[in-house]
Amino acid sequence: MVNPFDAIAVEEAIRIREDSLEEVEVVAVGIGSSHYESELRTALAMGANRAVLIESADDIDPWNVARILCVTVERENPDLVLMGKQAVDDDASQTGQFLAALLDWPQATFASGIEFTKGGLRVSRETDLGLEIVVVKPPAVITTDLRLNEPRYASLPSILKARKKSIERISFAQLGVDIEPRVHVLDMELSTAGRKCVRVNDIDELLVRLRNEAKVI
Repeated sequence: MVNPFDAIAVEEAIRIREDSLEEVEVVAVGIGSSHYESELRTALAMGANRAVLIESADDIDPWNVARILCVTVERENPDLVLMGKQAVDDDASQTGQFLAALLDWPQATFASGIEFTKGGLRVSRETDLGLEIVVVKPPAVITTDLRLNEPRYASLPSILKARKKSIERISFAQLGVDIEPRVHVLDMELSTAGRKCVRVNDIDELLVRLRNEAKVI
């Protein structure tokens, strides 16, 4: 399934096109195996104009994803890159920042609101301390948060049309990008936590149990 943060980015791109007085093209880009085609067809069914699949059978860390996207952005020459704030498999939340640095573009991460102004884009960012307002001038990279919008459901006719649309396929050889692994997963373990509820008679007994029986997980 499509990363929900990326679905929000696609929805926002489509809304920008719908509200714009100028012609806007929405291009969905995905990196993965041939199986990833279904996710791109979802983006097409939502309303994206075109889709590009960067073919890769390997798991790629955020740095190399950003390098691949950087070359793709240079090929497409967009005014704005919208992407989810983080992946749902590793929750790294690094690709957008890496991409902006590689392109030397301004960035606004964790966007919960995007408004076009004469000075550029006014972006509301969600932080631990509340909302932060950032103004960036395009071209720019913006990563989307959950509260930015609610992605539309693709209608059945749109899904059927999306199945017939062609998806541009680009290989690493065409991009000229050599993968430089920066992250190696040495081991992965599923952690479980159990709870046992015990009623104590008073605070003194609670302190004794915490001191002698409680385990640090």
